[in-house]
Amino acid sequence: MNETHFSDFELHPRLMQAVDDLGFIEPTPVQAKAIPPALAGRDLIGLAQTGTGKSAAFILPILQRLLDGKPGRVRALVIAPTRELTEQLGGDFGDLARHTRLRAATVTGGVRYKPQIDRLRKGVEIVVATPGRLIDLMGRGDADLRDLEVLVLDEADRMLDMGFLPDIRRILRKLPGGRQTMMFSATMPYDIRRLAEEILVDPVHVELGVRVPLETISHALYAVAPPHKTEMLLAILRLTGTGSVLVFTRTRHAARHTGASLKKAGISASIIEGDMPQPKRKQALDGFRAGKFRVLVATDIAARGLDISNVTHVINYDMPSTVDDYTHRIGRTGRAERSGQAFTLVTHEDLEMVAGIERVLDIELPYRRLEGFPHPPPPWDPTGRERPQKTPRRPRRPVRRPLGRR
Repeated sequence: MNETHFSDFELHPRLMQAVDDLGFIEPTPVQAKAIPPALAGRDLIGLAQTGTGKSAAFILPILQRLLDGKPGRVRALVIAPTRELTEQLGGDFGDLARHTRLRAATVTGGVRYKPQIDRLRKGVEIVVATPGRLIDLMGRGDADLRDLEVLVLDEADRMLDMGFLPDIRRILRKLPGGRQTMMFSATMPYDIRRLAEEILVDPVHVELGVRVPLETISHALYAVAPPHKTEMLLAILRLTGTGSVLVFTRTRHAARHTGASLKKAGISASIIEGDMPQPKRKQALDGFRAGKFRVLVATDIAARGLDISNVTHVINYDMPSTVDDYTHRIGRTGRAERSGQAFTLVTHEDLEMVAGIERVLDIELPYRRLEGFPHPPPPWDPTGRERPQKTPRRPRRPVRRPLGRR
């Protein structure tokens, strides 16, 4: 059992009051490891999955540092890959700074410039931003970062995947030196490791659960023929008593088709995918969080960073493209020490990826049969002992062919 308590960090009483308001007593393992060096002003690289509490691991040290000093100037910058994660982090800053005068502004694309510019001009101490919009505002002279003391790159590997690394480098070239820099990532590909070596000074390494799915998540595979995937999904939702469910598809088209099929079957569902306008994406997420929708169908844009605490099940309607994507998808459930389940629909084409996931994560993913599912399992189903015997075919009569044609 974790013997560390938030009171051990000697946080300012105003921050401890917010921690108490939120009901936090014991820090998560990543918080216990990361908060002390971050409070000491050390550069830090944190390798941890989403859902381990890493946001508070940098938010609390930032707030502690900014309690003293010049108000109304941007002194801390957090860069994140998606609008949803940026908004969540902004909310987290607000929750933990509720008893202070520190203010945070979110800067994201997909919304009007003017409200964001007005917010920055009124004076804030913290900016949480996506790379593209931040570059735009810096170029227009509306984001003054001359007094920056702390930089955080959150979900660094996701920013690499989304092609933001050149934008990150452009931003870094315009930031003052001598700052504290922290980087958080679930994995450490070569380009991110090289960036860390360039911008971090004698960093403390915090590594927790990298590439290993959370212990609070149970896994199951369901073998299914491709034409029956939607029926399998509906059967799982109807027969397993699932609560709030995230369903992942590989493409926007599949997300739309699956969402429409669920609604047609009478299941309250919404979708989130890359082409949706920001207001509709926010409406879908807010409705899912509030319980208005039982199911949220998403492409991988929702796989990283989204803080949806009530997800009981993740269902991979389509097999993810990489092991990392599998880890990030299932990390949406089993959070904050709650239990969760991850189901994956597996077709014959997915068998190689199943073997890769098992090899890299060093786990065995169990296959299950769904009682009452009307279609026979495919011939390669590993639960073969349970599948019905095939009716033997009648022998075919030999076909006479003219000589010379073979």
